[in-house]
Amino acid sequence: MVKSLTSHRPLLAVGLKVAAIGLFTTMAAIIKATAEHVTAGEAVFFRSLFAIPIIVIWLMMRGELRHGLIAKNPMGHVWRGVLGTSAMGLTFTGLGMLPLPEVTAIGFATPIFTLILAAVFLGETIRLIRISAVIVGLAGVLVMIWPRLSGGVDTGDTATLGAILILIATIARAMVQIHIRQLVQTEHTAAIVFYFSITATGLSLLTLPFGWQVPNWTVLSMLVASGFIGGVAQILVTSSYRFAPASMLAPYDYASMLFAIIIGYVWFAELPTLVMLAGATLVIAGNGLVIWRESRLGVVRGKARPMIDPKGG
Repeated sequence: MVKSLTSHRPLLAVGLKVAAIGLFTTMAAIIKATAEHVTAGEAVFFRSLFAIPIIVIWLMMRGELRHGLIAKNPMGHVWRGVLGTSAMGLTFTGLGMLPLPEVTAIGFATPIFTLILAAVFLGETIRLIRISAVIVGLAGVLVMIWPRLSGGVDTGDTATLGAILILIATIARAMVQIHIRQLVQTEHTAAIVFYFSITATGLSLLTLPFGWQVPNWTVLSMLVASGFIGGVAQILVTSSYRFAPASMLAPYDYASMLFAIIIGYVWFAELPTLVMLAGATLVIAGNGLVIWRESRLGVVRGKARPMIDPKGG
């Protein structure tokens, strides 16, 4: 097993992390571009299935494939699959209804909801700084989604539904994080990675009766590419945490907003609104408080998380 290296090559770590964020955002853009041609369940299938070969090769290179095949808690993996696949499906559905930057911004609220759920289900103590982070973060979420819920943005009911779906997906991803904190007590990270890809592929097939269709070659190639890109991005972000601590790399997650704005404008002619940017700033500020607090406490929970929480699930 490869030994963990931390803080030795920070520039390499940052480069890997930013490259991964760029690939994840590109993957989301591809899913958005195919949304009018295939259902979200079908997109989840391709995203999950074609990430499996990349993950298997990576585990083999790390000498962890054997660990990836051992499941001590099979039902734990099933529930992780159900939660993660639901989050991915909701996100993919929302991508077809909202601008890419807006989906990205709402997704920043995941750590805030994770804090809340950790207090409720795991009994973790939330002190003043974290309470402040939750308040600021939730205020940011409200600022972002309020125009959709109040009819302040003239885009119709589809955008309103999209905002609700992305918000639910964000809460589902927070539930995934809580579940993973319990799952890692008995399961190897490689097993969590491997079996999520397997279960997500299988669960997505349950949506087969609900509008699946044979995509044309262009759409098919894009869907296959989303799987490969997602798998490579997962590997890059995991590798980044070998060369620098999670607390140092966490702020670079917000580079996804820059990528989303650029790709959204070039590919979809989308521009973020000032209200959305204001809300995103509040959410980022709330997350910044959490990152600062955990850094002070020496909490480095994120080393395994990028492997086991691929974007969207």
